[in-house]
Amino acid sequence: MAKVALGAQTLLLPLPTVLVGSNVDGKPNFSAYAWCGIVNSRPPMLSVSFRPQRYTLKGVKQNGTFSVNIPSVEQVQEADYCGFISGRDSDKVADCAFTVFYGKLPNTPMINECPVNLECRVLHTLTLPSQEMVVAQIEEVYMTDACLSDGKPDVGKIRPFLWVSRPSNKYYAFGDIIGEAFISGKAIKRKE
Repeated sequence: MAKVALGAQTLLLPLPTVLVGSNVDGKPNFSAYAWCGIVNSRPPMLSVSFRPQRYTLKGVKQNGTFSVNIPSVEQVQEADYCGFISGRDSDKVADCAFTVFYGKLPNTPMINECPVNLECRVLHTLTLPSQEMVVAQIEEVYMTDACLSDGKPDVGKIRPFLWVSRPSNKYYAFGDIIGEAFISGKAIKRKE
């Protein structure tokens, strides 16, 4: 199989689609992000990379908190809208008919319609050449009860979706099960 060099780029595919929430000047705002991921297990921590001019980042800096809301496939239009409309120019909560709720961290808005909500407290900010990466501790997780099976999160019921950057620039539904983690690889005989 021949390989073609494409040059250095952010080609980690696919990426999660999340809605990051913060209160900006006292008003809830949500924006779509794909550069979000887990960075530590104990305590649970994640990172989100923001462009410095993003309106949501202003609220993150004002409050030292934010939320990560995982939308389901039914919310693809709202998530997409929150990615290209700025909260400076529009009330996205009203436009998308979001019901906002607050948990244990003050000034940390979350979207009731999203099946999963992570309430986060900022620990570190790293200034990079084109982004500001915010590392936060996950203080609480809220889950829609209908998305649980035997009291545990059920990704088949959550129905998150993924984003693939250019040239595709499309959203994809979460895929089929193709194997079991920590079991599928046992089919390969270990060479000693």
